[in-house]
Amino acid sequence: TQLKTDPEEMGPPAPALRGNRSAIKIPTRRLEARRSLVRLRAPRSAPSATDPFARNHPVTPSPPNPVNPKEILFILSKTRQQSSLSPTRHLYIHIPFCHRICPYCSFYKHTPGATDMTRFVDALLAELDTARKTIPLDLTTIYFGGGTPTALSETHLDRLLAGLQDRLDLSHLTEFGMETNPRTVTPSKAAMMRRRGVSRVSLGIQSWDPATLKTLGRDHAPADAEETWRALQSAGFESLNIDLMFSIPGQSMETWRATLEHTLSLNPDHISAYNLNYEEDTDFFRRLQSGEFREDNDRDAEQFYLALDLLESAGFEHYEISNYAKPGNRSHHNESYWLGEDYLGIGPGAFSTIDSQRWRNVEDTTAWIERTLSGQSTTESHESLTPEQRRIERFGLELRTRTGLPRELIHAEQLKMLDILAAEGLLELSPTHLRLTRAGKPLVDSVAIALMGE
Repeated sequence: TQLKTDPEEMGPPAPALRGNRSAIKIPTRRLEARRSLVRLRAPRSAPSATDPFARNHPVTPSPPNPVNPKEILFILSKTRQQSSLSPTRHLYIHIPFCHRICPYCSFYKHTPGATDMTRFVDALLAELDTARKTIPLDLTTIYFGGGTPTALSETHLDRLLAGLQDRLDLSHLTEFGMETNPRTVTPSKAAMMRRRGVSRVSLGIQSWDPATLKTLGRDHAPADAEETWRALQSAGFESLNIDLMFSIPGQSMETWRATLEHTLSLNPDHISAYNLNYEEDTDFFRRLQSGEFREDNDRDAEQFYLALDLLESAGFEHYEISNYAKPGNRSHHNESYWLGEDYLGIGPGAFSTIDSQRWRNVEDTTAWIERTLSGQSTTESHESLTPEQRRIERFGLELRTRTGLPRELIHAEQLKMLDILAAEGLLELSPTHLRLTRAGKPLVDSVAIALMGE
């Protein structure tokens, strides 16, 4: 989902720097940094999108600059005429439908209701046609996030995928990803997806424990997830991911360990393990505010390290805070978010960032369909990103990765804090990059905020 920054995400998932600013205090002798654990969800596969990170884009710390949405294509056209920038290589498609709304999810989604799915598919293809007139595309990744893309019927999803094949040159594609949930994929639908070019599928299982699934408001049982997994395996996708969550109310270390071990027994190519976030405007956030739920950062850290140790010992590379891959199975689409590359997002609520212009589609599926099919702008907000904003975003994204943050992004006034963080064992420094240590990984938000001087 657009790093849904799901993260997934992206989505597309994308994230704001949600670390607790009070988490890092700088006494004369010791750095106190215990309270901010892994709060940035990447695309669930895919940062991620409505916001990946929600899902496919990182939120900048400054407010957007209002402009007439109709000016965006003109701005892009003018920018491209004055530059030799490469074509956009990443496409995110947001499908907002879920059969059941999970109480922790803040991404743009809703039940299908009376939505005319034929018109919805028409609108997606029409929006893509409009974008292609101004935005050159040479795609290397495509990612479907949501919501639940496979909530579309096999017929509608087939027509949508066929429409992409008819309109786009996919000869340079290295990854074609799709999010899915248990009970939304049959063997027939999985075979169709593979036939239409989908190469990577991410299955949102979250937990194998029935009580934990009930807490999360999920509408599947472990047996449903097993059945869907077998359908995906039989279809022959190049790479399969399982999404998991930890730090869930009532989830013990034992149930988290059992979920991880059962997941490993299924032999996935990739595992995403997300720390639960309490997002505003969700039922979970209200229950946190009322005192029914509580955050426990020590438990969060213990569960994070349990996943890290079990998955690395099983041969998975921990290449981003929430993501683990077998060799050759990293999520290329999500990596494009973390590296700050341009992407086009289509669908209600989707973000796009191209040539330092970022815009968001309206979060109203009915209005988005009507506007798209009548040739009106679907843009709800827009901002022009400054070089400094892009630099700050890189702190929140690249620091999450195994490669780390390039030292060239560190300014002179940040060197003292850099030395403090390194001395406290939270960062390791190379001539070219700074990387989180094992001790620093659970504190990624606080470390990033400290470096930025916030």
